[in-house]
Amino acid sequence: MTALMPRHFTTFDGHRRIASGPLPDNALALRRALDHGAAGPVLVFDDCTGRSIDLDTSGTEDEMLERSAVRAAQLAAPHPAAGEVGEGGDVPQTAEPRGRGRPRLGVVSREVTLLPRHWEWLAAQPGGASVALRKLVEQARRDHAGKDLSRAASERAYHFMVAIAGDLAGFEEASRALFARDLAGFARQIADWPADVREHALRLADSNG
Repeated sequence: MTALMPRHFTTFDGHRRIASGPLPDNALALRRALDHGAAGPVLVFDDCTGRSIDLDTSGTEDEMLERSAVRAAQLAAPHPAAGEVGEGGDVPQTAEPRGRGRPRLGVVSREVTLLPRHWEWLAAQPGGASVALRKLVEQARRDHAGKDLSRAASERAYHFMVAIAGDLAGFEEASRALFARDLAGFARQIADWPADVREHALRLADSNG
């Protein structure tokens, strides 16, 4: 089984970055900042999404660090994609093996709604509907991989900016440049922002990061 990549987090006290790395390190920085009367607000960001997350800093430091490690593992665990949760919020289960000796491919059965002409076309493809759908999805993933990475980078940078830089000069112009993937223009619009905020926004906006 492939190990999950460690998730990266960053903590800001106002516009100043005070921690960056694993979630327990950020939880400790958050608690110490709050204990010392941080000017704040103190926010912990998930760098994968750019969104701020809440952490429970109560109890002893060891208890807090243990909770934050569990939280990090939960955030890193794969979640069902949009539209893959069944009625009543049930997460579909992985299909059982289809026969002795058959490889366990991780195939999951879900409901797909298509028009009759779509089903007819799929049924006529080599291997049937399931094989054809898998091939189409894999091809689409390859064809749009670059665009998907760019969109995700823009979205995570924007979530971070909304939380911490919404009142800074040039925010609207920077947002437009960001979603247009005009990264040079984006950098110009945020050039006068506080250094830590500017550098983090640029890092999140980089689809190669």
